[in-house]
Amino acid sequence: MTTVIAFIIIFGALVFFHEAGHFYFAKRAGILCREFAIGFGPKVLSFKKNETLYTIRLLPIGGYVRMAGEDQEMIELKAGQRVGLLFNEKEQVEKVIINGKNRYPNIRLFEVEEADFDHKLTIKGYEEGDEDSLKTFSLTKNAVIVEDQTETQIAPWDRQFASKSLGQRAMTIFAGPLMNFVLAIVIFTILAIIQGVPVNDPMLGKLTNDGAAKLAGLHAGDKVISIDSSEISSWGDIVEVIQKHPGEELMFTIERNNKTMDIAVTPKPEKVEGQEIGRIGVNNPVVKSPLKVATYGFEQTYQWTVEIFRMLGKLVTGQFSIDMLSGPVGIYKSTEVVAKSGITYLMKWAALLSINLGIMNLLPIPALDGGRLLFFGVEALRGKPIDRQKEGMVHFIGFALLMLLMIIVTWNDIQRFFL
Repeated sequence: MTTVIAFIIIFGALVFFHEAGHFYFAKRAGILCREFAIGFGPKVLSFKKNETLYTIRLLPIGGYVRMAGEDQEMIELKAGQRVGLLFNEKEQVEKVIINGKNRYPNIRLFEVEEADFDHKLTIKGYEEGDEDSLKTFSLTKNAVIVEDQTETQIAPWDRQFASKSLGQRAMTIFAGPLMNFVLAIVIFTILAIIQGVPVNDPMLGKLTNDGAAKLAGLHAGDKVISIDSSEISSWGDIVEVIQKHPGEELMFTIERNNKTMDIAVTPKPEKVEGQEIGRIGVNNPVVKSPLKVATYGFEQTYQWTVEIFRMLGKLVTGQFSIDMLSGPVGIYKSTEVVAKSGITYLMKWAALLSINLGIMNLLPIPALDGGRLLFFGVEALRGKPIDRQKEGMVHFIGFALLMLLMIIVTWNDIQRFFL
C-alpha cells in the first residue's frame, strides 16, 4: 500500500506540474482551456470552475490540457437544421440546443440557414412562426452548444490555439517540460534545506546504526587521511576503496579533534546489480551553506540532465538496449525499492523522474511536445504553418508508434519482474 500511495503521489505530481505549465501559458495567451485532466480513461472525480473542467481519470499514466481548436470538438450546424435558442435580456443567444429541446420551456425554435461561430459569432435563419423573415442573431461571448445534455462552450477564433502567435503557441507547448525541470530544482533545493548539500571532502557523514563504520568506532565528522596507507583526498576516494574490498579488513587512518588514529573496519558485502560491493554504513558529508543550498537544485538538475542525455546517446549508438528501458511497471517496481529507504530517497527519485519526463517530452518525436516544437520551428523557417491535416497525421502515426513502444517496454517489465 505504501508503494501504491507513493507511486500515485509521485506520478500525479509529475503529470500535474507538466500539465500546469501548458495550462498556465495557454490561459495567459487567452486560449480557452476546456479540460485539465490528470490520467486517462473514465472520470473518477471532476468539477468545473469558470471555463475549465478539472478531472481525475482512472488510469494514472499521463494527463492533458484540452485547448479550443485542437480537436474536432465543435458541432457544425448545417443549413436546414432545426435547433432551439435561449436568449438573454439583450436578445443575444446564450445557448444553442441541438436535441432534448423539450427540457427548455423558454427556447425559440429556429431553422438554421448559416452559422459562424469562429469569427462573426452569429447564427442566421428563420424563427418558427415567422418563416418569411430571415433573421440574424448574435451570440454572447460565453455562448454554449447543448447536445445530449452536455454543454460545450463556443470558442471564437481569438480563443483558439491556432489563432495565437508562433511565440505564444511555442511557449504554451514548451512550458510543460519546463515545469518538470522547475519541479526537479525545487525538490533538490528542499532536500538541500533538509539534509544539507553533499560535498566531496574526505570526511565521514552521518553513520547508520547497524553499519560497520559505527561498530568499528568511526564517528561522523572524522577526516580520513588514508586507507591501508593509500592517501585519500576526496569522498569519492573513500567510496571507491570501500566498494572494492567487500569482506576485507581495511585500516582507516583518521583525524579527530586534532588527533590522528588508526581504526580497522571490515566492509559488509552487498549485491548491487549482480556485483558484490563493500559498504560500511556511512553517508556523504554535507554542509548547510545558504549559497550552496541556493544553487544545489540547479546544479543537480543540470548534472542529471547531462547524464540522461548521455544514456540516450548510448541508446542511439546501440550501447544501450531497448530491453533496459522501463515503463510504468518498471517505475512502480523501482518506486517500491526506493520507498523502503525513506522519504528523502523518494523525493530524489521523484526529481529524477521529473527530469526524465521533461527530457522525453522535448525529444523531436511526433505526438510529443518536442515533435510539436519541431513543427513550430519548420513554420518559423517557412513563414507559414504546415497543413494541419498533414501535421495531425504525422502526430497520429507517432502516437501509434509510441503506444507500440510502451506495450513492448511494459511486456519486458512484466517478464523481468513477474515471470
